[in-house]
Formats: sequence, structure tokens, C-alpha cells
Amino acid sequence: MHIKVLAIGNKMPAWVTAGVQEYQKRLPREWRFQWVELPLGSRSKSQSTAKAIEQEGQSLLAALIPGERVIALDVNGKSWSTETLSTQLDTWQLDGSNLALMIGGPDGLSPACLERADLRWSLSPLTLPHPLVRIVLTEQLYRGWTLLNNHPYHK
Repeated sequence: MHIKVLAIGNKMPAWVTAGVQEYQKRLPREWRFQWVELPLGSRSKSQSTAKAIEQEGQSLLAALIPGERVIALDVNGKSWSTETLSTQLDTWQLDGSNLALMIGGPDGLSPACLERADLRWSLSPLTLPHPLVRIVLTEQLYRGWTLLNNHPYHK
């Protein structure tokens, strides 16, 4: 299984990079975990936020590969327990799915991205800063894997 995270924004603080790398290195090699960082859409007085979201959405959709199962991280998505995530990961791994997880910019994902998504997943009903989302996502993927493999980390 290949897990690709498509994320808007590419200037993360060192603590974010360190946190993501810590959990990423623990993930199994067969998952082929990859980050693809895409630029923020232009935001200015002369350009609307909606236009920036549309630009970001076009970049995200262009980075998809046909056949990938697309999961949009969206505050209005479905909340999963760690056990549910673990079951989902197991199902996707068994059916050979390659995953593309989309993280939008500061104003969220475009309607086109949400429409393209096979699933919408909410990490939390709280508003999380985008840098923190990267760490939480990577840690939860690792935690889901540990649950599948009876690793003591989850306990």
C-alpha cells in the first residue's frame, strides 16, 4: 500500500518536520509513505479567498493518480476512533488500495476536492493549526498500524 499525503503549504517549522519524521520512520516500509507539499494559493486584497481555495484545489487534484482512494481531511467529515482507523487501514491494505490524503490550506479544501474524495475524515471537531494536523495525522496512522500488529504503543 502506498500512502501519499497531499498538503497545502510548504514552510513548516522545524518542530513540525521533526514530529512528522519521528512517526513516519516508525511506519512500515511496505506502506511507502510520502508527503507532497503544494504551494498556498495567492491571497491578497485584489484576489478573493475563494480564488485561492480554487487554485489550491486544482493543485491537489492534479497531484492525484488514477485509482487512488482519496480521503479529504475535513472538519465536517466523519470522526473515527483509533480502532475504526485501524480497521480501515487493514481493509485498504488487504484490497491493495493506494491512499491519497488531502490536507487543505488555511481556508479548507475546495468544493471540487471534497466532491472528488471517496471519504471525508475529521481528525477532530476542534480547529487544529495546519502544522499540527501533519503530526496528528502521521501519529494516528502509526497508532492504527500498531493496533493492527499488536504493538504495545497503543496501550
